[in-house]
Amino acid sequence: MSGAPDVIHGTAIALDGRAALICGPSGSGKSDLALRCLTQAPNPLIKGEVRLVADDYTAVAVKDGAVYLSAPKTIRDKLEVRGVGIVNIPAIDEARLVLIAELVGADQIERLPDPIPQRNIAGVTVPVLQLAAFEASTPSKLLLALSRLSKEKGGSHG
Repeated sequence: MSGAPDVIHGTAIALDGRAALICGPSGSGKSDLALRCLTQAPNPLIKGEVRLVADDYTAVAVKDGAVYLSAPKTIRDKLEVRGVGIVNIPAIDEARLVLIAELVGADQIERLPDPIPQRNIAGVTVPVLQLAAFEASTPSKLLLALSRLSKEKGGSHG
């Protein structure tokens, strides 16, 4: 990839500069899941602050063999909250993609997936976590997985 970043349909959040790209069809709960993650305070399982990267459309750029996510300028610092409207939430400039959260029906989720599903984004292989968007524990599951990957990848960026 060169020049302007590609833009994909998805919402991105970050924990310690490492991002999860939340993917699913329109109306599947991407923004809602991001909102619930953003409101979770640090706790004994999840250290650090959860930040918005982009809502609905996410810019994707490859740098030094890694994928970085950011918000297109026209929607930066905005999150659509269904029933409330567009909410201004400060977004971070960019974060390194370490996880794809794929929103699926609860009956599609394997209890212990082995091997972990993966997807190619811009030539980089990224692990996929399948989640049911509206289960009460879904934000915790996403943040726990993101926290583990952040520790494995080391450091932070953004």
